[in-house]
Amino acid sequence: MVESAGAAQRVLTWQDEADTEAFAAQLAAMAETRNAYITLHGDLGAGKTTLVRHLLRTLGVQGRIKSPTYAVVEPHEVPGLQVWHFDFYRFEDPREWEDAGFRDIFASEGLKLAEWPEKAAALTPPADLAIHIEAIDETQRHVTLRASTERGRRMLQHWPQ
Repeated sequence: MVESAGAAQRVLTWQDEADTEAFAAQLAAMAETRNAYITLHGDLGAGKTTLVRHLLRTLGVQGRIKSPTYAVVEPHEVPGLQVWHFDFYRFEDPREWEDAGFRDIFASEGLKLAEWPEKAAALTPPADLAIHIEAIDETQRHVTLRASTERGRRMLQHWPQ
């Protein structure tokens, strides 16, 4: 694990979607994930929503998994776990944060996943784990995992060097 400026990080390469799915399964298996705030960073088409879908399926979410691009948040419930999938891409007004009750969601137990977190960064707590996904080509992804909390550092310890 590389430590720098108070943050720990790991760098991975996903060769294909099967690697994304395997990563999601590892993430789902961690006890720390149940109450983590995980941010997903990357250009359009990098694979953020694909990762979230694999993670939600592994956690037991049934049925259609919609991207929250227009709704900003999609709640999911599986036995013993509440999950909120945020997409702040269209987020423009900080008042939306208060009006929508997001402060209460972030104060509650459960997994919070956020795409385009920079659009709401001043309002959200620090991410336990930030996942930066960069497309190398149609299938391969360069992935940097950064932890800025103790929970995130524990999560990073699950991945080999």
